Amino acid sequence: MKLTLGGYSCAGNKAINQDAFAAKVPPAHLVNRKGVVAAIADGVSVSEQSQVAAQTAVTQFIQDYYATKSAWSVAKSAASVISPLNHWFFSHNQRNERSQAYVCTFTAFVGKGRQAWFFHVGDSRLLRLREGKIRCLTRDHLAPFGGSESLSRALGIDSHLELDTKQFEMQEGDVYLLATDGLYHHISNQYLSDQLSNARHCDLEQLSETLCQHALQSGSDDNISALLVRVDDLPEAGLSEAKKLAMELAIPPVMEPGQKIDGLTIRHVLFSGTRSHVYVVEDGSGEQFALKAPSAHFDDDLSYLEGFIKEEWIGKSLSHSNIMRMHARPEGSKFAYHLCEYLPGQNLRQWMVDNPRPSLNQVRDIIRETVKALRALQRNDMIHRDIKPENIIIDIHGHVKLIDFGTVQAAGLEEHFGHEKNATPQGSADYIAPEYLLNQTATFKADLFSIAVVMYEMLAGQLPYKTGASRYQIPDDISVWRYRPMRTVRSDLPNWIDLALERACSPVADNRPDSFSEFLEDLNKPNPQLLDRHEAAPLIERDPVFFWKSLSGILALACLALLAKDFV
Repeated sequence: MKLTLGGYSCAGNKAINQDAFAAKVPPAHLVNRKGVVAAIADGVSVSEQSQVAAQTAVTQFIQDYYATKSAWSVAKSAASVISPLNHWFFSHNQRNERSQAYVCTFTAFVGKGRQAWFFHVGDSRLLRLREGKIRCLTRDHLAPFGGSESLSRALGIDSHLELDTKQFEMQEGDVYLLATDGLYHHISNQYLSDQLSNARHCDLEQLSETLCQHALQSGSDDNISALLVRVDDLPEAGLSEAKKLAMELAIPPVMEPGQKIDGLTIRHVLFSGTRSHVYVVEDGSGEQFALKAPSAHFDDDLSYLEGFIKEEWIGKSLSHSNIMRMHARPEGSKFAYHLCEYLPGQNLRQWMVDNPRPSLNQVRDIIRETVKALRALQRNDMIHRDIKPENIIIDIHGHVKLIDFGTVQAAGLEEHFGHEKNATPQGSADYIAPEYLLNQTATFKADLFSIAVVMYEMLAGQLPYKTGASRYQIPDDISVWRYRPMRTVRSDLPNWIDLALERACSPVADNRPDSFSEFLEDLNKPNPQLLDRHEAAPLIERDPVFFWKSLSGILALACLALLAKDFV
């Protein structure tokens, strides 16, 4: 993607310029992750400090936007910056007189991949020239006041900011104009169209100045600002960054102890299968890592290699003590592999084999650590989507680590890699939340479902459902997910634990806890609401086994009574 920027601003006939604009084309790696940003603001004239507000809004937005987590979506990144900015302005205004208020309009443009976004409040505008036609993409936030109009929404006016946002597709040759009212009120669409049609062949700063000077000569008595964004080149549709990298990198050959790759010495072969090979490697300082390389069987499978590259991107963007660290490959490496934290220990599946009837405290400790990892993913706008015992490692110190990022759904990843948001993940169907299998929208509650299923299995030695579901045999609806009360196999455990797991394992996402912390709370002490609901339920729902046993006993007694009557 190549975008060219240029802008101009002047005070016009006023003593102070209360407009401001800023734009940034960052280094290539940030262009791919966060895009190119342009922003414009117009301070309200009733305040003597509006120029400070406008300048702060555009510069702080850009600075803080690029500091947000790389895994976050454009929308989440922008919102996380604009909301605190508005709160800061509003708090300042509550403590100061109106003449010292920080209030300004704000319009930002973000271009990333083939997509663009705007974030807008107030009456600055974002306009687009496409195929010779001018179109205004934003709407003015104005309300009638004293025979004229005044701003109904702007930064600093209210503690709650109602922001207009929109995502749309760019086209090569598009020209975007961010403008304040001092410009667009005194310039016709025809003039704009004529001038912007020449944007591909001229300097954008010069063109911006031409637009502003024309508005001034046409009678503008306000500050005048124009910021232009020209779309010169866009990535090929459907060819993601991951696919490009996958085509450039070679799959390493199968390696043996003693061999080297990129200065790393192979020490042990941990695993060798049809999909991948995993080795223990050592660098020059003696530090050991796990190296995972794709199998040569997938040399011409671009989709598999794309997923492999995505997994590396996700792993490197995460940093948490309960998540396996993934390191960057040595600079200049021509091979496709993951360089990961080496975790000597065992996976949870083996732990379950070694501990067939664990105590509640043992299980809670492991689940609590795993939930910490899931909350870290949630903060990064990610859903793991393949929580199962094989992807939870317990190291030699008893510390829990979450591994395998191959099916992780990340909002920021989807924007520049391309990702089918609610596609069924290639994980184990025994642990996948029903909403994935039924093609419904999934949230972090899908991971909550999976970890609850894992906990149930740790305690009961079996799964809570017997659905027969798989990615190749998907149920038609959620009715097949019938929870099997755990007390039938673990009568030593308190009933409130069973109720907590039944809630978290609910096939209906809305019935699950609203947060991971709420789930942990249910595991640490009885939830009164769950207990009351359980006690009020019919016996067949509270204890179906006891119900049917009792009913069978009653029927048996009735039969005996009838037989006895026949003999009398």
